[in-house]
Amino acid sequence: MSIKGLPNFDNTELAFRHLSDGDLRRGRVLFGLLSRPWLVGIGSLFARIALAIRFPIGWAIKPTVYAQFCGGETIEESDDTIEMLYQNGVKTILDYSAEGVTSEEELDATCSEILAAVQAASQDSRHAFSVFKPSGLSLHGLLSKSIDAFTIKEEEEWERVIMRIRTICQSTAEEGGRVLIDAEESWIQDNIDEVAEDMMSDYNRETAVVFTTVQLYRHDRLEYLKELCAKAEKGGFKVGVKLVRGAYMEKERARAEQMGYTSPIQPNKEATDRDYDAALRFCLDNLETMHIFAGTHNAESTLLLCKEMEARGIANDDPRISFSQLLGMSDQITFNLAAHGYNSAKYVPYGPIREAMPYLIRRAKENTSVAGQTSRELTLIRKEVKRRSSL
Repeated sequence: MSIKGLPNFDNTELAFRHLSDGDLRRGRVLFGLLSRPWLVGIGSLFARIALAIRFPIGWAIKPTVYAQFCGGETIEESDDTIEMLYQNGVKTILDYSAEGVTSEEELDATCSEILAAVQAASQDSRHAFSVFKPSGLSLHGLLSKSIDAFTIKEEEEWERVIMRIRTICQSTAEEGGRVLIDAEESWIQDNIDEVAEDMMSDYNRETAVVFTTVQLYRHDRLEYLKELCAKAEKGGFKVGVKLVRGAYMEKERARAEQMGYTSPIQPNKEATDRDYDAALRFCLDNLETMHIFAGTHNAESTLLLCKEMEARGIANDDPRISFSQLLGMSDQITFNLAAHGYNSAKYVPYGPIREAMPYLIRRAKENTSVAGQTSRELTLIRKEVKRRSSL
């Protein structure tokens, strides 16, 4: 039975009841290390060198940073995490975290793994969505090139990309599931947007099966969201949209400066927050067309969505609205939402340690660069440790 009223994201007892004292200590140590940018830099450099020379580092990574942010090396190995989440009212989004594939054979293998996750999710009520990154299904240079400028060879490669994506979306639709298409860097996003819109038009006729992703740290995305809604209403399909702030800010600004074009990134955090919250309200205003996946670690925006739902008389468990955070982060949001009956899920990355290392390095750097993220995690963990010690 869910708790009445709005969630309280300061409730650490609900946030961490799924964690043992040992898990809390690991989190405290890990986020303490992540609070030191110079240490993250050194550790990331060492990890990249170790990967390059194939030095075995799994023994150090698996019980620490990997255990914090990943479910396991396989779907089966992730089952304990999946079950733990489900017992606490939280569903799973399996995310195959291998990155940097460079051959057609590797792209096909990634597609097969994503299809396996789709199948696992369709047969198991503990799962909420499947997910994939388009760059895991395409050669990166292909995504950054205008489609009308493809060579004959590139057209053939692009057809294989579309076939992989369509196979995933069609399989998801046939199994009655939902799939998220993650957003990526702005210079490859146009092609991703075009493909995502085609898939939504094909598979989202009755309900949202395919979800695109809109990054609101880009100053043009709120307008894009409104245009997408109008296009869907005209075309007679639903829009599934994952709303995030974004994860490539430093890379985006550096590339824009280097290449001499205007950065697509908002001028400041306040502008990002403003557009994110406006996007939430816009989707709620158009909920018959726009199904929402709020992927955010921001407590203020999450609470805003809860309040807006309450004010509009929308049930906490309305299937058109979902919330999600990453495994190992923002448990105070995820588990408090679940306790209040909202559709709450965790992204659960999985994959071989060596292949997941680029993801883990990126996660460590993002924790360090996002203002206040690491300190918030540390403060809440320390609060819960203190609460338990006083019992």
